[in-house]
Amino acid sequence: MRCCPSSGSRRGSQSGRTMLDFAIFAVTFLLALVGAVLYLYPASRQAAGIPGITPTEEKDGNLPDIVSSGSLHEFLVNLHERYGPVASFWFGRHLVVSLGTVDVLKQHINPNKTSDPFETMLKSLLRYQSDGGSASENHKRKKLYENGVTNSLQSNFAVLLKLSEELLDKWLSFPESQHVPLCQHMLGFAMKSVTQMVMGSTFEDDQEVIHFQKNHGTVWSEIGKGFLDGSLDKSTTRKKQYEDALTQLELILKKIIKERKGTNSSQHVFVDSLVQGNLNDQQILEDSMIFSLAGCIITANLCTWAICFLTTSEEVQKKLYEEIDEVFGKSCITPAKIEQLSYCRQVLCETVRTAKLTPISARLQDVEGKIDQFIIPRETLVLYALGVVLQDPSTWPSPHKFDPDRFDDESVMKTFSLLGFSGTQECPELRFAYMVTTVLLSVLLRRLRLHSVEGQVIETKYELVTTSREEAWITISKRY
Repeated sequence: MRCCPSSGSRRGSQSGRTMLDFAIFAVTFLLALVGAVLYLYPASRQAAGIPGITPTEEKDGNLPDIVSSGSLHEFLVNLHERYGPVASFWFGRHLVVSLGTVDVLKQHINPNKTSDPFETMLKSLLRYQSDGGSASENHKRKKLYENGVTNSLQSNFAVLLKLSEELLDKWLSFPESQHVPLCQHMLGFAMKSVTQMVMGSTFEDDQEVIHFQKNHGTVWSEIGKGFLDGSLDKSTTRKKQYEDALTQLELILKKIIKERKGTNSSQHVFVDSLVQGNLNDQQILEDSMIFSLAGCIITANLCTWAICFLTTSEEVQKKLYEEIDEVFGKSCITPAKIEQLSYCRQVLCETVRTAKLTPISARLQDVEGKIDQFIIPRETLVLYALGVVLQDPSTWPSPHKFDPDRFDDESVMKTFSLLGFSGTQECPELRFAYMVTTVLLSVLLRRLRLHSVEGQVIETKYELVTTSREEAWITISKRY
């Protein structure tokens, strides 16, 4: 679709496509009302016969409906309940098609795509636009990114174990009646894990982690909420705080990248894989930033939700403890033995499913396509309503029940892999989070029982990553 009669027009086409990608992803994932971004599309498209709702407002499309629903996920739940598995709505004057069952997703998902939609979305927001090379270049960069995750986990297993044991010691020091702020502790644990495994020993210093976490929190909070009604652009103070925090994170990363280029450290971290892959400094910066932002949030919330579900599912917690005890006994936790924790992986898969950890993904329709009997026009944004799919009773019996045993079934795992939550299509940040959470649970459950706080109701907030709306509290008791 990028072939043009002349080099000049080709450059114009690529530039236009870059802006289109930016506008679509920023608006779709972040519900951005950033001035003219919504109005780059002066001509309305026909809905091509796809069932769905008409625009509530001429300029904003169905944005008021999304806002009144509370989140894009909750809007999509209602949309698919009304119109079925293939449904349409409007962002401004731009048609969006949402897919809400496994069957229709199978017709659209292309396993050969080199770009990860979650990473693409973040790059669009941050105005990172270095993706644009050939397919082979993008494939090479994707492999470097994935290998960076694998190598950092392998090389820093001892670091991960040490951080897990530090958290265990902290919890062991608490009285059994004390309420533990789970979200706060998991975010701190994830920040320490990600910064040390992405950037190295500099972040053994707690002050460095605190500085990074402060800026990270400012950036991520605006990604999650600041674009809901365009409030970030309307507030000069908030926008400056966001831009300053992003600049600070970039300066930290640039400093680390420069240092890692000039040293031959025995500790291999994520940045090293990118440096050794002959990427330019901007590409290294972008990929390091994306992994740092997404890795921290996904890891923190996978840990949080896993522990929350274990505190309310005593039988699951008991069965997981028994597996951990059988695999490790009194011996050390090692990478080889971690791989034997099959039930733990089922627990984490079910955590992702039940919590709807990443409820939305998307692809831009490169060429005109067909789903069932419906024609999807070229350059239509196609949403994967993963939060809807993960609660579909036709795919997941008793979908609201936390039941890790459902992942005993190989066909269920294949479905999960198709959705990008396992297997070859697994998001690298999620693969990192699976390992970190597995080690943490292995360390904690050997010594502790985890309990819910009576009467606590945990409300869910659906953004790019699903979180608890308020702090989630637990209590602990010692096994020995």
